[in-house]
Amino acid sequence: MPPLSGKVAIVTGSSRGIGRAIAMRLAADGGTVMLTATNAEALQEVQAGIEAAGGRASSMALDLRRPEAASELVQVTLQRHGGIDIVVNNAGATKRGDFMDLTDEDWMDGFALKFFGMVRLLRAAWSQLKERRGAVVNIAGIGGRTPGPQFTIGGSVNAGMLSFTKAMADLGVRDGVQVNAINPGAIRTARLSKRLEALAKEREISLAEAEAQMVAETATTRVGEPQDVANLVAYLVAPGNRFLHGALVDLDGGATKSL
Repeated sequence: MPPLSGKVAIVTGSSRGIGRAIAMRLAADGGTVMLTATNAEALQEVQAGIEAAGGRASSMALDLRRPEAASELVQVTLQRHGGIDIVVNNAGATKRGDFMDLTDEDWMDGFALKFFGMVRLLRAAWSQLKERRGAVVNIAGIGGRTPGPQFTIGGSVNAGMLSFTKAMADLGVRDGVQVNAINPGAIRTARLSKRLEALAKEREISLAEAEAQMVAETATTRVGEPQDVANLVAYLVAPGNRFLHGALVDLDGGATKSL
């Protein structure tokens, strides 16, 4: 029997990139996946792909920046699927740039989706997770451990997510809910592609050369793939891995050098 047979998972930001890969993997492992992001058409494509592979999924387009959106998502998930066993908080992109150029609106938007969207969704889903002894995985990022001048918003948001994960893990001990976080490094997404394109243009080199230089300069094994993150999420939420709790796992090819 598949490891997630009978389990219902919410995956936020699941219309593309890391979230899409996570949703596809959890469905392949037997879970029923509630997909959510702002782009309804892209969500339908992911859902169709899951169903074509024999999996089960449904989707709901919404913006988790809205204070009411998390509760709406939980209510619809319960109506369609009868419960919630897994929540993967993946939604959220934060603006990069020089600190002096970033506005209050940039900062508020960075926290609104990635941080407060996560907080509200767990508040709304916690009673279900407690009842069903569920699992939570928060997708943060290595910027929360190793801040940089171009990533002041993202680093701050990710650091907040890591602290929140540790706090919720303590609550999870009491309530029987497994809580962990993953810190992805450089993953091959649309955002990374733009960074590589900018680097290639700046240095007048090919994209392949730009990627090779990025890997060399960060002293990492390679650029990560969305499937790398999906594989780790699947491991974390598998029933046999419940002792892994309150962990902040760096998935970055060795980019994080600190203890």
